Formats: sequence, C-alpha cells, structure tokens
Amino acid sequence: MTTTDVRPTALHSGATMGALVFRTLRRHPDRTAFMSPTGSLTYAAAADLIARFQHALAAHGLTRGRRVGLLAGNSAEAWCAGMAVQAGGMAASWLHPMGSVEDQLYQLADLDAAACIVDAREHAARGTALAEGAGDLPVLGLGPSDFGPDLLAEAAAAGAATARDLARPEDVALVNYTGGTTGRPKGVMRRHPAVSFISMIANLADFELPDAPRYLAVAPITHVAGTKVLPVLARGGTVHLLDGFAPDAVLETIERERISMTLFVPTMVYALLDRPELDRTNLSSLELLLYGASPMSPSRLTEAMERIGPVFSQLYGQTECYPISTLSRADHADPSLMGSCGVPVSTVATALLDDDGNEVPPGEPGEICVRGPGVMEEYWHRPELTAEAFAHGWLHTGDVARADERGYLTIVDRTKDMIISGGFTVFPREVEDALSSHEAVAMAAVFGIADEKWGEAVTAAVVLRPGATATPEELARHVRGLKGAVQTPKAVHVLDRLPTTAVGKIDKKALRRDFTL
Repeated sequence: MTTTDVRPTALHSGATMGALVFRTLRRHPDRTAFMSPTGSLTYAAAADLIARFQHALAAHGLTRGRRVGLLAGNSAEAWCAGMAVQAGGMAASWLHPMGSVEDQLYQLADLDAAACIVDAREHAARGTALAEGAGDLPVLGLGPSDFGPDLLAEAAAAGAATARDLARPEDVALVNYTGGTTGRPKGVMRRHPAVSFISMIANLADFELPDAPRYLAVAPITHVAGTKVLPVLARGGTVHLLDGFAPDAVLETIERERISMTLFVPTMVYALLDRPELDRTNLSSLELLLYGASPMSPSRLTEAMERIGPVFSQLYGQTECYPISTLSRADHADPSLMGSCGVPVSTVATALLDDDGNEVPPGEPGEICVRGPGVMEEYWHRPELTAEAFAHGWLHTGDVARADERGYLTIVDRTKDMIISGGFTVFPREVEDALSSHEAVAMAAVFGIADEKWGEAVTAAVVLRPGATATPEELARHVRGLKGAVQTPKAVHVLDRLPTTAVGKIDKKALRRDFTL
C-alpha cells in the first residue's frame, strides 16, 4: 500500500467509543467498575455484558447506522447497553428519565429511531406508555416487562461473547436532546471522534480527577454526570451509582464508601447545606466536588466551602459544546472569583461577541461564543437552527458574560433571560446573587413579567432557609441597598420550593407562567 492509498480522514480520525471502552475495561479486569445498592460489576464483567448486549441487539436486527433511544436511570446495565449500541455502529440517544412522555415520544419520532431500550425495573409504566404511543417502534426491556422482550435475559442466554467494535469514525455516535425549556427539544449530533474527545481528552485534560477515583454518580448519567464515567474507569476507579438524589442517602454513601469525587447541580448542594446531618457526616475522603448546569450563589458557595471543604470545582458547558470553562479548586480560594465560571478549558477557543459578531471591549458583556473539537456537528435535521447557532463562524451559547484582565469569565445571564425594565437592562443573575446574600435566603430566581408601565417588571421567587423568616419588603430593601432601584424586584414571592427542569435547573419558564396574570 502506498501513502496515497491512506485516506486522511481515516489517518487522523482517532478512536471510536467502542475502541476506547474496550481498551479501558481490559486494563483492570478484576477491579470493581460499578457499585450500586443492588450489586457490583467488575471491569471484565462489564466488557462481557456489553458483548452479550451486542449479540442480543443484532438478533433484533439492530445494526450499524441505526439509531436507538434509551430510557434508564443510573445503572451499570444501562451504561453497558448504551456502549453496546455505540460499539455496534449505531447512534445512542438518551431519553431523560424525568422527561414527559410527550417529549420522549417526540424525540423517538424526530430521531427516526429503530428501537427504544427501557429499564423495566425502574420505568415499567413509562415503557408501556412509549410502546403504546410509538406505533410499530420496538420497545425492548432491561428486565421482564409487559411491553417487550427482556434484553437482560437475552444477554444472559447468549453465552460467551466477544466484544467487537463495529463502528467507524464517521458514524453518528450520539444524538443528545436539549432540555426543551424554550420549545421542542433539539437533537445535538456528534460522530465518534467528537464523542470520544469529550469522553476522555476534554475531561482528563482540565478536570482535577483523583487517582483511582471513587466517583458517586447521583445526577443522571444520561447527562453531564455520565461524561465522567469513562474517565473514572480510565483512571482505574469505581463508579458508585445512586438513582435519584436523596440528601441523607448521598451523605451516607460518601461516608461509607469513602467517595473521593462527585458531581452535583447547585440545587443539590443547597439541599445538603440545609440538612443538619451534613455537619455530623465524615466527608474527609472527598477530594473533588464538581458542580455545574447553572450558576451557584456566591454566598452559598462560600458556606459550602466552609462546611464541606476546599473541594469545589466548577464546570461550565452545554449540550452543544462541552466543556467550555472550569474554575479550579485553587481558584475557589480567591474570593473575587466566587461568581466566575473560570477560564476556558485548553481544548476550546472563546470570544465574547455582540449582536453583529464583533468582539466586545474589555470588561463589557458579550455572548460567549466557542470553537473546538467538542462543538456539536449540527442540530439533528434542523439546518436553519444550525446556521443560526453557527453565525459568524462560532457556536453561540446564548450565555452573556464579562471577562476580566486575566481571562476569567463571569456569566451575567442567558440572552433569553435578560430583562428590559424601564429602558434599562437587568441581568437576573446579579439580582439573584444579591437576594442569596441575605442570611434568610436559601435560593432565589429572578425573571421578567410583562408590565404596561415598565415593559418588564423585575420579579423574584425565593425559598427561605429552614426556620428563617423574612418579608418580601425586607428582601426588596436588601436588594435596593446592594444594587439600586433599577434592579430591585417589583414583587418578591416567598415559596416552599422552586420548580426545576428535568436536569435540576430552576425552571424560569414555569415561574413566568405561574406569576403572569
């Protein structure tokens, strides 16, 4: 073969997900890869289960080029099923376990899925609803069910099988769907080189993973928590799985299993801070607590560092590009950076742009725009939205930020969440931080409500700390003293809880709907 026979696309494409996974699982066959309340799985057993799933999927006619939806909680079997799909040259598309049946059916239809795999042990009723609503789409169960064949039983009956990477670098590996808070969910498509890059290089290059991590995955591994599974295994670690966030169970698991690393969304951190058991739990094994998905209140972050320790590291990214920036543990020691999302990771280029695609002056707010190997290839079958997202040759994140002289980014808000009140721009994030600095406030959300006089009225919803009291008038005065009249909420609503999306973000769309007359 001459050099002219070697295609550059093959020469420079890198490993597929199957190649990475099988290589990783072969390195430490006898170590424990996964632990959960229902059992454990070694590295070798995980590789064997993936191979058996590949055999079962092929028996159902699921072959290279197909697309498969998956609905499951945090389980080793679900992760292995997803890896079997990708190693078979098919695209995996995770349905959010807390999503609505309407959105899940829409996702399967938009994807033109060839099948859907559902964990029958945790989602039997939803599996039935999907089977009834999806027409002729085969719905396969992980476990016995009334809605379809049992893939676990078929895998067990397959006998000895050899894991095979049937994928090619140009195959679509993953179509993840956005949360859909601003309309129908959009499919974010990536091929194998991009997915393998995110899974390994992007995570291992800039995140401070411990050696042989004991990783507690409590946030859904269908989303960002799942991006840490393969890096943890590559470091020879163990993934401890909990299906659903229960503060006491989380604290007990960290202490009992000597967890060294975990990932939370800010609302989970707030819930732990409000549990009296926190101060009675031994968290000395914890080396790294990653947090992300939405900003954390600087005052509550400071409290968390005092009570849990200097283990916090922020990650910032989105479905369309992950990761984008990180605020390291050392950075958290600088009080001036408590509201920052850190510096761009080593694998992306960033720019803060105005509406015309020009870079904003230093210190001025602009939309975070990025380029890099982790950027999505396209919105699935939505060329108009893809072109809009890639305007001016950058991926537009929709997040507005300022950069300081050192390059640290501070997000001031989402472009869609900015409030224009009385002709002035109000960034809800700044008002939320002011509210959260009040000693009685556990968490806050600020949003705009249509108003004849102001155009939009700055409106706040807060949850108070257990046992604390504060009136709406007192909280409004607190903001006025810190931020002035323009950013002072016209109304403050004290609630028992704030609505959240399926990924744990505060749902401002629901709040606007609830408080719009």
